[in-house]
Amino acid sequence: MPARMLESKPMVAKFKEEIRNEVEKLKEKGIEPRLATVMAGWDGPSKAYALSKEKTCKSLGINFSLNLFEEDATEEKVTDAIRTLNKDSDVHGIMLELPLPKNINAHRVISTINPKKDVDGITPVNRGLLLMGKLDEALLPVTPLSCITLIESADPDIAGKNLAIIGRGETVGLPLTILLIKKHATVTICHSKTKNLAGIVKNSDIVVAATGQAGLIKVDMLREGQIVVDAGISVLPDGKLVGDVEAGAADVVSHLSPVPGGVGSLTVMLLLKNLFKAIGLQNGSAA
Repeated sequence: MPARMLESKPMVAKFKEEIRNEVEKLKEKGIEPRLATVMAGWDGPSKAYALSKEKTCKSLGINFSLNLFEEDATEEKVTDAIRTLNKDSDVHGIMLELPLPKNINAHRVISTINPKKDVDGITPVNRGLLLMGKLDEALLPVTPLSCITLIESADPDIAGKNLAIIGRGETVGLPLTILLIKKHATVTICHSKTKNLAGIVKNSDIVVAATGQAGLIKVDMLREGQIVVDAGISVLPDGKLVGDVEAGAADVVSHLSPVPGGVGSLTVMLLLKNLFKAIGLQNGSAA
């Protein structure tokens, strides 16, 4: 039987309705939610992502501002802009578009962001709160949250399940591992040095692929009954977007997230949900 596709479109529609309601409630309290994006350079993917966020925010009644710098902008110029946004009480969320140009130290810039405005959950403070398990106090990274949302749409109770994460990156693999452990899953994190990757993948109940290597997870590594979330994305020479999981997996596993239309499509919605949490943290209350 073909896999049930974990498409994010229905979830996006549900989140949009929730966000519109939340915006209305905030505006009744005199709060005009605002998201600010900081970006150095104007390459294709980053431009598309920034414009997509702007369009979504405007459609949902959220103010949006883009702070764009040239590719050769200095680190000081970018950090000065972030410090200004930190002090601006009308700005509730700050999103730093990555990667930054090579002349800028990304970790230093990230550390400049006010943790309570860090809607992408990338500052050292939010990562530390995540590691400590203080999830109510943290703004959590949205791509891992997207993976979990898709997993739980297929299986709401993952406690005790064997779960393999392919990829140990700071954006997805590492924070996702911590979040899943907090949900009592039994997690194996795999990487380029992992031995018997195929065996680990096949013996797992749930698989999350997050390497950005097209087709790394072969069909013969998978089996019936598995939930597979593909958080990788690559662009083929013909311009086609593909994930880490080989085409044909849908004929084997029970649930599979598509690329595109899966993990990535949810991230903007979860970023905006984080914006509301950020407003609550800034006001000294849970959101």
